[in-house]
Amino acid sequence: MTTLPPRVRQATPEASTESVIDRLSRDGIRVVRVTYSDLHGIARGKELPLEVFADAVDHGLAFCVANLTDGLASNVTDAPGLAPERGFPDMMIRPLVETLVPIPWEPATAWCLGTVTDVAGGSDQAPRCLLERAVAAFAELGLIPVIAVELEFYLLRSVEGGGYQRYADGHSMVYTVGGRADPLGVMRAMVDAASALGLEVTAANHEFGRGQFEINLVHGDALEATDRAFRFKAMVKEVAARHGLLATFVGKPFTDDAGSGLHVHLSCRDGEGRNLFDAPSEQRGVSRAARCVLAGILAHAPPLMAFLAPTINAYKRLAPGSLVPTSASWGYDNRTTFARIPAERGRATRVEIRAGDAAANPYLAVAATLAAGFDGLRRDMTLGPETMGDASLASAPCRLPRSLGEALDRLEADQILCDAIGAPLIRAFAAMKRIEIERFHTTVTDLERNEYFWHL
Repeated sequence: MTTLPPRVRQATPEASTESVIDRLSRDGIRVVRVTYSDLHGIARGKELPLEVFADAVDHGLAFCVANLTDGLASNVTDAPGLAPERGFPDMMIRPLVETLVPIPWEPATAWCLGTVTDVAGGSDQAPRCLLERAVAAFAELGLIPVIAVELEFYLLRSVEGGGYQRYADGHSMVYTVGGRADPLGVMRAMVDAASALGLEVTAANHEFGRGQFEINLVHGDALEATDRAFRFKAMVKEVAARHGLLATFVGKPFTDDAGSGLHVHLSCRDGEGRNLFDAPSEQRGVSRAARCVLAGILAHAPPLMAFLAPTINAYKRLAPGSLVPTSASWGYDNRTTFARIPAERGRATRVEIRAGDAAANPYLAVAATLAAGFDGLRRDMTLGPETMGDASLASAPCRLPRSLGEALDRLEADQILCDAIGAPLIRAFAAMKRIEIERFHTTVTDLERNEYFWHL
């Protein structure tokens, strides 16, 4: 679970849309898939014949704004300021030509990310737009946030009659590779696909759970790195499906096995590429700026959980003794804390936020974390004492929420974070998630049937 030290990415010269389309045509591309992120982090989009792609770049693509907040049961969310009260208007998606890349598993098809451009029609609620605003806040101070993402997921087989079982259900140890851990070579296929897409994988391995895997992505400037994380999740699901499997990023898919996380590594650089978290002459080689950012993240940790752990299931993963944090704690190279400062120094000095659930929308998780860190930097916050040993057993100054509903309550009560994120997105996200919670509370589960039917 390592990441490379922060480095400066060199921008490539922008080519004209016409020259890009000409190149794609020569390469045999006939269709362009344009996708954007909804609030869940799901890739939504359309496929366009190559000959109409230039018009989409010039004028945008119309999508119903309700798509941002559709429930996971395909239920329309009555989110304030969005769909029903406004008659389900359109928002505009602008394809980002610089993100075009051929899809290795889809012949004659290229993939392009899109961004919401119409303020009245959705950009205030769009996850990628929120991240752009969070990055812009740092830019006003001459700072560039650098992000690396680690993601865990399970591969599952469908079972005749319904349900799923783990792929490679043997008791493989963590950090194992090869045929016994991955008999069909699915992870290798994912690494190959990621390389072809330019997602920049640094490592891949079987994780702790049976049929659980982790693939790590190289660091980068926050928006670019998060774009890759978004694409990575969609790629994993596509490649798995082509092997007859289901890839799930659900945080706690099995009661008797490990949960899946999204870990965010964060540092900052200046315009000359210097890592501002590195300070050899300061305490433990970590700068005051890094401590202020970390203090801000910890101060807002409970409300951040609404974005870091955005499902009902996610809170079943937050258990003592599981290497998953239960409090707003931090430590040096301590994997039981909410935030860990890894041992590397110099260019690799960074903070790792370990509370994220793999089901989190990477745009929202990174943007909200940056907003909290920016508040710590802006207000010159003081970092509290380090937690030693197992943080889940220590006396913690701030307990994390134990449910999605509690996390939403904490988010809506945090005025600083709400102002930074924006009321439109907060209202839309909370409305979508509270409907999800209500559906859960009114649905009879297998546990209730198994627990009560015979005895009561």
